[in-house]
Amino acid sequence: MSESTTREERFERGLEVLGSVNPEVGQQVLDSLADISPEMGHQIVAWGFGEIYSRPELVPRDRQLVTLGMLTALGGCENQLEVHIHTALNVGLTPVQIVEALLQSAGYCGFPKALNAMAVARKVLAERGLLPVGQQPTADGPATSA
Repeated sequence: MSESTTREERFERGLEVLGSVNPEVGQQVLDSLADISPEMGHQIVAWGFGEIYSRPELVPRDRQLVTLGMLTALGGCENQLEVHIHTALNVGLTPVQIVEALLQSAGYCGFPKALNAMAVARKVLAERGLLPVGQQPTADGPATSA
């Protein structure tokens, strides 16, 4: 974005980008902050999506992989993780890829945070009718296809 872009232009661009990856969430975010900090809502849309998410160097799918890893590592971000798991599905990540990314995070940020993230993924995937995911272990040994 050019430095001469206006505040309103960044906001409009952010709404456009947000709508392209998760159309349900944009207005919800703005509404949830309207009575406490409309400015926070503006910044999430204008800066987060109008300035950062719209950059061409990473495709939305890759941005969501990074976001899932970071939210998992931070912990305590389950509400945001839920939104971004939905968004990850919207931009082309499969349920198996999402679960694999969360599994990968266990080695770097610990099992408790990865387990919390898996619980959020289970909720989102169940809501979207996408469970069970991938290979399911059996009592007799090797994994079988679900």
